[in-house]
Amino acid sequence: MPTASARLAELGIELPPVEPPVAAYLPAVRTGSLVYTSGQLPTVNRELPVAGKVGDQVSAQDAARYARTCALNALAAIDALVGIDSVVRVVKVLGFVASAPGFTDQPSVINGASELLVEVFGEAGQHARSAVGVAELPINAPVEVELIVEVA
Repeated sequence: MPTASARLAELGIELPPVEPPVAAYLPAVRTGSLVYTSGQLPTVNRELPVAGKVGDQVSAQDAARYARTCALNALAAIDALVGIDSVVRVVKVLGFVASAPGFTDQPSVINGASELLVEVFGEAGQHARSAVGVAELPINAPVEVELIVEVA
C-alpha cells in the first residue's frame, strides 16, 4: 500500500488548510500513540456550504458528501500535528448527524467519512464507529465527524 500522502495524490485529493478553532480547544491532540481530532464540520474555506437538518433541508446523499468533507478536515488536522504518513490505523470514527424528526439513516450519512478513510488508508482505514442522530450541531451544520487514529 502506498503512503497516505501518495494515495491522496493518486485520488486527486488535496488536504484543506486546518480550520482554526472557534473556541477554547485544539484541532487535534496526541497522547502516546493516539491522535484525537476535535469535531470537524464540513466547512470549506471557513464557510459552511449548507445548513440544516438531514432528512429535511439536507438529503442523506448530500450529507454523506459533507461527512466526507468533515473527514478531510480531520485528516488535515492530523497532518498538521503529526504528518499524515505517520498514521498506522484509523481506530474510531464518531459521527453526529443533525437529524430531522423521523430520520434514522445516520449510518449511511457517516459512510461518507468511513469510505474516504478506506480509500486513503486501505485496510488500515477500517475502523470502529458510532453514527449518532442529534437535534442540533454548531452553526446549524448537518454533520460533524471526529477521528481517533493510531500513529507511529
